[in-house]
Amino acid sequence: MERKTHTIDATGIALGRLASRIALLLMGKNKAGYVPYIDAGDFVVVKNLKLLKLSGQKLEQKNYYHHTGYIGNYKEVPLKRMWDQKPREVLHKAVYRMLPNNKLRDKMIKRMAVNL
Repeated sequence: MERKTHTIDATGIALGRLASRIALLLMGKNKAGYVPYIDAGDFVVVKNLKLLKLSGQKLEQKNYYHHTGYIGNYKEVPLKRMWDQKPREVLHKAVYRMLPNNKLRDKMIKRMAVNL
């Protein structure tokens, strides 16, 4: 199994479209011998993440939620704050949630590198 390195320029591409393209490359669905139980995906390098396009009112309206583990502590972080502080995390969450929910997901996401 030979892994290639794909370089993607994120300039002007919508977040969801970019994330789905990256997820397909990480899973290896672009290869003829794809099977879901074998991790045969490629490496992906994303360039110019700061020039990514967020469509509609997502920057003001979208929120990320997580639970801290304590009773009643359901936290909410707006996309605008996360984009200003950690733009890599926004793309990471989008791609991670598009990968299959199995034991291979953590190995797949490690093959993604992001350059701002």
